[in-house]
Amino acid sequence: MRRGGRSAAAARRNRGRQDEEKHNMPNILLTQKCVRSCPYCFAKKQMNDGDSGEIIKWEDMVYLADLFSRGGCREMRFLGGEPTLHPAFADFLAYSLTRGFSVTVFSSGIMSDKVKEDLRRVYKTVPQADKNVSFLCNLNDPELSPPAENKRVEEFLEEFGAWVMPGFNIYRKDFSLDFLFRYINRYGLRRSIRLGLTHPILGESNSFIAIPEMQGIVDRLLGYLPQFNQQDVVPGLDCGFPMCLFSDSQLGQLYKATKGSQRFTCGVPLDIGPDMTAWGCFPLSATHRKSVYEFDDYNQMTEYFTTFAQDIRKEAGGIYEKCDACTWRKKGMCDGGCAAHMLREIAKEGGVRAFKI
Repeated sequence: MRRGGRSAAAARRNRGRQDEEKHNMPNILLTQKCVRSCPYCFAKKQMNDGDSGEIIKWEDMVYLADLFSRGGCREMRFLGGEPTLHPAFADFLAYSLTRGFSVTVFSSGIMSDKVKEDLRRVYKTVPQADKNVSFLCNLNDPELSPPAENKRVEEFLEEFGAWVMPGFNIYRKDFSLDFLFRYINRYGLRRSIRLGLTHPILGESNSFIAIPEMQGIVDRLLGYLPQFNQQDVVPGLDCGFPMCLFSDSQLGQLYKATKGSQRFTCGVPLDIGPDMTAWGCFPLSATHRKSVYEFDDYNQMTEYFTTFAQDIRKEAGGIYEKCDACTWRKKGMCDGGCAAHMLREIAKEGGVRAFKI
């Protein structure tokens, strides 16, 4: 790993506030309980470190709504664990809607009959709920999942599929996307798939895609582009895919498939735990956590954690040696891969660098 140039950080600082806000929506962990134990879990550290019964309190939810409103943020995401396990999940959802927020719920789709009944009530009684509540379901390959789990997921999709965007976290080299197309067509899910690379978590031993494996992952993923085009489904590559893994021809194909929306930069999502500590995205959660109460508004939080991520990239450059001289990185079009890989390498060096974890 090397020191990176300052030009990439400068280019990122010059991006418009509207673009930054779009990609820095706050993630609120309603609970640390979960219904699955995924080997790649980004939240593993929170699940291991926290009291499994820890949940966010009503007064904290109100405080966060006030904090975000002061900064002009009108969107939030509910995460966990499994956010629907929080006993006040539906009430939090209704409250956030009445405060003028749009809410995306990150869920496994595995939830109780009571939660589904509460959801029906929210959609039926809260104005604009059908437009301002959506689900991003991180779906696991049913061939690698217990049948009972698959059954519950499909029951949820059957009823609420119109509000669901499917997501898939790639943690194996032999991954398959076929089941996602099947689910989209069978249950009427939104015709877009969020595709995420799994990344290392400092201090943990989760399953993730190693740097030398990334090219093979991209090649396998690109093999699905004809299927995406034929079925009119838009692939959405989440952060962590370096731009250089794609040839110019492949970038053109990807541009068409994503309708020009693909980007290779990271928006540093803000994660807030039930204990009201915040950090800049799950893979970086082991370091540089701050109390929410140290910030006056949402914009101040965004600036702080964005600067922290930029400092990592300024010091580390990118995940490859060639990132230092990369034209696309200097122009702010690529961040050189996930900062979690960079942080991992910095940690191995035992404090040799100017940047301190």
